[in-house]
Amino acid sequence: MTDKWLAIVGIGEDGLAGLSAIARSLVDGAEIIVGGDRHLGMLPSHDQRQKITWTSPISASVAQIIQHRGKAVCVLASGDPMCYGIGVTLTRQIPITEITIIPAPSAFSLACARLGWSLTEVETLSLCGRPAALLQAYIYPGARLLILSANQDTPATVAQILTQRGYGNSQITVLERMGGTQERMRESTAATWDETDIAALNAIAVYCIADSGVVSLPKVPGLPDNAYHHDGQLTKHEVRAITLATLAPTPGQLLWDVGAGCGSISIEWMRTDPRCRAIAIEQNSTRLSYITDNAAALGVPNLQIIAGKAPNPLKDLPQPDAIFIGGGVTADGLFDICWSALKPGGKLVANVVTIEGEQTLFKWYEQVGGNFTRIAIQRAEPIGKFLGWRAMAPVTQWVAQKL
Repeated sequence: MTDKWLAIVGIGEDGLAGLSAIARSLVDGAEIIVGGDRHLGMLPSHDQRQKITWTSPISASVAQIIQHRGKAVCVLASGDPMCYGIGVTLTRQIPITEITIIPAPSAFSLACARLGWSLTEVETLSLCGRPAALLQAYIYPGARLLILSANQDTPATVAQILTQRGYGNSQITVLERMGGTQERMRESTAATWDETDIAALNAIAVYCIADSGVVSLPKVPGLPDNAYHHDGQLTKHEVRAITLATLAPTPGQLLWDVGAGCGSISIEWMRTDPRCRAIAIEQNSTRLSYITDNAAALGVPNLQIIAGKAPNPLKDLPQPDAIFIGGGVTADGLFDICWSALKPGGKLVANVVTIEGEQTLFKWYEQVGGNFTRIAIQRAEPIGKFLGWRAMAPVTQWVAQKL
């Protein structure tokens, strides 16, 4: 058995003719060819080799490929296989030492070449098999977005999201079949987008322009309180900013948001980086619907939401890097389950506004130490013709790091 039995070859709309000599030799030397109907259709009609066509779920096809370990297998992929491509899926299950990957230009590279954009200065995302609401987290004035479409309907969906967000003047360019003889570009604004004759294979470029008066949402924590639907159970934006800074998310980390309210802490944790993950645990049915709506509106539709009263729902969850307890600290057994689940080096942060809550936190402090902070915020509000200070309920915050 040869070490590198699997080749993943990126191929463009120009087909076999556009492949390099090395890529072409890998295709020609393969015993088994894997790809979608479009890619397999690029092979000569007289090609008699075994073909594997992608099925749904794709995991079945991946298992089929692995069964042929040791034979010369070549997977044909669109553009760069490691850019939202099949190469990412395959390298999770097959060691890279067994794989040769030859990329072609990605759709992002081709789009930048057509538009004269710098690839290092654009936001890139894929809506292939992903919720369109992900787009919400990437919109800000002056943003240049490159989006991989799921199909011919994606441009209209993107235009609708932009228009509803107050970015109807944004410039949209749809690039179809880039690199092939049928390549075409369509341009319009989000608000006036009405194209229906779109190729299924397309990418979307957006230059975001905000309507007059639209307030942009920052990437940093502490979004305005009115960015959320809530019933008052909301960590106010000053306290939220402090809390997120204390939790200190880094890309790829997982947060448990216990007693999530309207979901603001877990949502802003995930907004810091697309790779951040969070689980929101909440028992109130109305607030659960708020969490769902807020997560979609603010661009993190993949937030995992669990209905139930802690600590019961926590027992079978994946191990977190950080835990925030925003409600229900007095529940029996909550601390023990959270502390034992927390990864070494992880942080547990709890906010309370009641004396009973403080008493509970002090008991936790006696067990594992940590630090207390009192957060007292005053906002200036009208008192008759004048301005005066109105205090918000002070928040006691306890932070402990697991060694």
